[in-house]
Amino acid sequence: MGKLSNTMWRILGAQSGRNQSKSVALIEKAAAHDDWAAGLDDDEFAGAARELEIATDLVDRAKFLALVREAADRSLQLRPYDVQLQGSLRMLEGDVVEMATGEGKTLSGAIAAIGHVLIGHKVHVISVNDYLANRDAEWMKPLFDMFGVSVGAIAESSTAADRRAAYDSDVVYGSVNEIGFDVLRDQLAVREADLIAPKPDVAIIDEADSVLVDEALVPLILAGSATGEVADAAIADVVSRMKNKHYEIDTEGRNISLTDEGASFVEDELGVDLYSEAHVGTTLVHTNIALYAYYLLERDVHYIVRDGEVKLINSSRGRVAQLQRWPDGVQAAVELKEKLDQTDSGEVIDTITVQALIGRYPKVCGMTGTALAAGEQFRQFYDLFVSQIPPNTENIRVDMPDRVFDSKANKVEALVEYLKEVHETGQPILIGTHDVAESEELAYFLEKAGVGCVVLNAKNDAQEAAIIADAGKRDAVTVSTQMAGRGTDIRLGGPDATTEEHDEIAELGGLCVVGTGRYDTERLDNQLRGRAGRQGDPGTSVFFSSLEDPLVTRNLSFKRDPESSEPDGSMGARGNELIEQAQRVAEGVMLELHSNTWRYNKLVNQQRDIIVGRRMELLSTDEALTSLAELEPVRYESLLAGRLPAPADDEDADDAPDTADFGPVTEKVDKEVLEQAAREIMLYHLDRAWSDHLAFVSDVRSSIHLRAIGRESPLDEFHRLILAEFTKLPNEAVEAARKTFREATITNAGVDLDSAGRHRSTSTWTYMVHDNLFSSGGAKMLQGIIGVFR
Repeated sequence: MGKLSNTMWRILGAQSGRNQSKSVALIEKAAAHDDWAAGLDDDEFAGAARELEIATDLVDRAKFLALVREAADRSLQLRPYDVQLQGSLRMLEGDVVEMATGEGKTLSGAIAAIGHVLIGHKVHVISVNDYLANRDAEWMKPLFDMFGVSVGAIAESSTAADRRAAYDSDVVYGSVNEIGFDVLRDQLAVREADLIAPKPDVAIIDEADSVLVDEALVPLILAGSATGEVADAAIADVVSRMKNKHYEIDTEGRNISLTDEGASFVEDELGVDLYSEAHVGTTLVHTNIALYAYYLLERDVHYIVRDGEVKLINSSRGRVAQLQRWPDGVQAAVELKEKLDQTDSGEVIDTITVQALIGRYPKVCGMTGTALAAGEQFRQFYDLFVSQIPPNTENIRVDMPDRVFDSKANKVEALVEYLKEVHETGQPILIGTHDVAESEELAYFLEKAGVGCVVLNAKNDAQEAAIIADAGKRDAVTVSTQMAGRGTDIRLGGPDATTEEHDEIAELGGLCVVGTGRYDTERLDNQLRGRAGRQGDPGTSVFFSSLEDPLVTRNLSFKRDPESSEPDGSMGARGNELIEQAQRVAEGVMLELHSNTWRYNKLVNQQRDIIVGRRMELLSTDEALTSLAELEPVRYESLLAGRLPAPADDEDADDAPDTADFGPVTEKVDKEVLEQAAREIMLYHLDRAWSDHLAFVSDVRSSIHLRAIGRESPLDEFHRLILAEFTKLPNEAVEAARKTFREATITNAGVDLDSAGRHRSTSTWTYMVHDNLFSSGGAKMLQGIIGVFR
């Protein structure tokens, strides 16, 4: 399916190819204005650019290209190649451009950002991590300055003031997580002045396939601190002593459940009936959580332990996910497993998927080294088209056929022998592994074989730029997890190599890239390959795979395991066929999962938009007080007057307002104060209702697969249930607000929500979760959690 889809996409992408011919023609015309641009003083560039109508006038657009080429040369000592300008033009038109590693995507993106600003837009350049966001903003700043374009960056360490300043800039660089969490944190604001994230306008997505495809379904989640139930030590002890016969793991390795024998084992050990009313919602749930923590979450794969704490690993980036954690008791269960202090849980305040976050932007474009392979997803889910930009210099990298073996042991033996042979020549080697454990295991075997190496994984990701930069030096052997988004070029001979040092490595064959197994998608394989052969350099790439690799075991099943006829266990052409077949299956599964999950998320995203719209109305107008004054006129008047209503005469008693449940009235409350108090009350109950609704949605999602057993459409039933529940939300929120307005203490100091039992969490944390709505398990807690949380 993956191969067929890519072929079809290339046919569909022909329109983008025809559009590129216009871009090439425009770049040729720009050369006529080079002398004009070269004659300008530095301080004249901004004024000259502001006079151009680049949105509609092709001559002015050609002049813009001449300006940016000259300005980049002066400010950055980088004179853009024609292909870089071509990429910028396609991004101005709203395409995702495919540009090979080392072809200068960062500069192309900055030029596109300047173009969008000149047209009148605010631009967010969205990357996969803080390091790239800060690096690119700082690196490109001299070019932005030449055009009078302000630029800022946000990172995890940015304060609220830092973020506001950055978002006030014409161009702001930030990771998709930080921008998403800012959008969510605005859902805590009780004053319009507290809002941080601005209205979205134009998004330029760096590493577009990683953001728009690999992480598209990742919910970014804002949670409020709450003391939740922590893992039970007795349950953990029982689970830790289980045998294989006590539990079952699904074929994808995402879900785990008790067997009948396992349930009996737990019941005997704990002396309970797991499925009784008293234990099915507590002991059974905690047992399932402990099972997941003990047998599906692997140390040095999904997390590491550092400084006495569990540190989660972002699997798609190969880095520690700082300050992130698992929800629903999983964090505490892992801490118990590792014999660490347990931490509290929390409740979800708001959530948004990366796909929905990007969907907020009226205009989206992007760049990546592997866009065509993701073209179908770009078109289907974002209505984006791909433009493939040719390299400035022809790629002469040699991509060798995979070497496939019958077992992991034979694969590793052959891999180490190959690496030893290459290393003896002095040729630098970059090895891409899948997780921390694999990188450290390979490093151990290499050291044993006399091959020294440097390991880059989540345990030392702070040094990643230096490690990657040195990977092109003679004799260098670098073992790294997940190369996508590393963002640092590997120059032959090292970052400061002389021409002679560069040429020496080129003579050796350039960088040798080796993969320890194929990824679930060919796109990730190509991201790793693309580290070699930059800007016409020589290079080689090869993957070592085995029939015991997760890609094969998860996606193929055999009546009889294929056997090798070779002494070293190599599988020859048949092995390559099986690896490619497994990858096609994996790509098809991911596309189907994306499609299905998108359908499930669509209605929830629409409901969230309604809530956000209502929240903005309450924040920016006097709607809250107007509504409550109309619904509770007696309370409203008494607060303005500073006293309770006078007791009614006996004959009017039947018509007198009931003030028995009114809160105290000790002073006249200024109308402005009352307006803010009403706003905080209405917002509290709207937020509370939305949080409860999200919990309901989670419960429905986790069990919706059972609807298929009754021959109902799970999707239709899901929509019916959450729509019916959502229609109750407005009235319930308003009724709750009326009650609080009546009962809470409101003075000129404001409303005391805490004493009214309406505590709004002041301590929050954020996290992400990768989940699979369509797995076979039924427990809410663990719908395929394999992601990272903060």
